[in-house]
Amino acid sequence: MNPLDTEINWGIIGCGDVTEVKSGPAFNKVAGSRLLAVMRRDREKLLDYAERHGVPRVYESADELIHDPEIDAVYVATPPGSHREYALKIASANKHCCLEKPMALNFAECEEIAAAFEGKEAQLFVAYYRRSLPRFNQVKEWIDSGKIGAIRHINWSYARSPSPADLSAEYDWRTDPAISGGGHFVDLACHGLDLFIHLAGDIREAKGIAVNQQNLYDAEDAVSACWVFESGATGAGFWNFGASDYGDEVVIYGSRGSIRFSVFADKPLVLAGDEEAETVDIAHPENIQYFHIENMVKHLTGAGRHPVADDEGGKASRVMDQILAGLH
Repeated sequence: MNPLDTEINWGIIGCGDVTEVKSGPAFNKVAGSRLLAVMRRDREKLLDYAERHGVPRVYESADELIHDPEIDAVYVATPPGSHREYALKIASANKHCCLEKPMALNFAECEEIAAAFEGKEAQLFVAYYRRSLPRFNQVKEWIDSGKIGAIRHINWSYARSPSPADLSAEYDWRTDPAISGGGHFVDLACHGLDLFIHLAGDIREAKGIAVNQQNLYDAEDAVSACWVFESGATGAGFWNFGASDYGDEVVIYGSRGSIRFSVFADKPLVLAGDEEAETVDIAHPENIQYFHIENMVKHLTGAGRHPVADDEGGKASRVMDQILAGLH
């Protein structure tokens, strides 16, 4: 393992689309970080990725990458169905691990993964990068400084029309519950639910209704849910993937004001307090996981703490399991 004052050497398992712009390049841009190796079973695509991104080492075997003695940390960018297998191998090798979101197929797997890292020198992270983005740090600063008083309720409405992939007859792992853990709800809602936990504290209990309105694939395509935070604040949301119009709005209602923003859309943050109002537009970085990766490096070098370390990344999965209880 690297001493605290040296560079963190990363390896990526699964160098697919999510690593092209969102994450991959940032491993070389963040100070104290280097992308040393990538792994993919398709050799042609593997070599193409490595050449385009300047990655010196390639592996067609995940085991070989994990056991490369110069690799300090492994980013698992594969579908959730493989996260448990890879995470347990990484923990056994005492290497640091970052799992793409959601952390695993279900909360039981999240608990098993977290237990494998407990007490080890190796650290566990999950790529809920919204906790590290400046725009959502601004929302948290407003909340923590009392701009809207005590949080009373969080409401999230999300709707979109079916994608071309949804309408085609071709297989898509994102809507195969055995590989993804659910459908688009699991793939996307986990980001917002994790963010709400970051902003308002742990969720005590959640309930939901999930149905398949379009019958385009096996997973749910319409979900409604409600939940309660440990603080007593309530929450509600709906997610529909067969609507005519796109919509993505969160409203945090407080005892002295409200905050409006979008989880995914590039829209301004709007604060409406009883003493002040403010509209702020904060752009995302070119590589949206940049600050998440920077925070991991700070955590590993003793310069800070990552907001989704240890078992924190499993909390959104617990909530989604409760919302989808009995569906699969």
